[in-house]
Amino acid sequence: MGSPSERTGAATPPAVMPGSGAAAPQAGLAVAGGLALAAACFGATFRGPRAAFWNRMTATGAILGGLSLVRHPELRRLRPRPRHLAEGAFIAGGLYGVFRIGDVLARRIMPDGAGDIDDIYSLRHGQNALTIAARLATVIGPAEELFWRGHLQGRLAADRGRWPGAALAAGAYGGVHISSGNPTLVGAASVAGAWWSALASLGVDMESLIVSHILWDIVIFLVAPTTPAGSRPSGTLSAPSGA
Repeated sequence: MGSPSERTGAATPPAVMPGSGAAAPQAGLAVAGGLALAAACFGATFRGPRAAFWNRMTATGAILGGLSLVRHPELRRLRPRPRHLAEGAFIAGGLYGVFRIGDVLARRIMPDGAGDIDDIYSLRHGQNALTIAARLATVIGPAEELFWRGHLQGRLAADRGRWPGAALAAGAYGGVHISSGNPTLVGAASVAGAWWSALASLGVDMESLIVSHILWDIVIFLVAPTTPAGSRPSGTLSAPSGA
């Protein structure tokens, strides 16, 4: 069965619904509280022992995604349809192309761009690829969109306007990655955040954004990474920019 909107013939609501700004104080509190929680979760994720990174990243997704589902009943009614799968694949493919180019530029321009990128991929070492893929598909990827676009950007758009809200949400997404200590990851997260935030502001359905995030995470981190699988280990703890 489709979503309630599809069964009634109405269009699926876009990921971000701009508001009038009438509830600015409440929106401000929701944004501040959400950002504080996200910063704490990402800080704990990046700074803990590497061996338990995926457990912490999954917990972060469960916390932030769970908050979004509790606060926004409409997100609990999402139902992906075939067109969302097609749109998601197209969106993920476009972002993958951007990152293939970005990988080359980062390795040439950033002082330790190659090391930063290799360090991100070193998180695959000693891990079961199917387990990582399951975490990305069922918790981490969906939670990213539910929280950053569904909750945070929606609140910012209601308070500041559609495009200022998108810019602020993308900046916040990149900002929480600073605790990783990996400058290239911060830049990559900012680019990915801007990509999805812009699409959300253009009215792309949340289902399509979630599908794209899941596909992109799995492809760039496990299926067709931008660096060889035998990347060097490092002491810096960092994560894939889509996680």
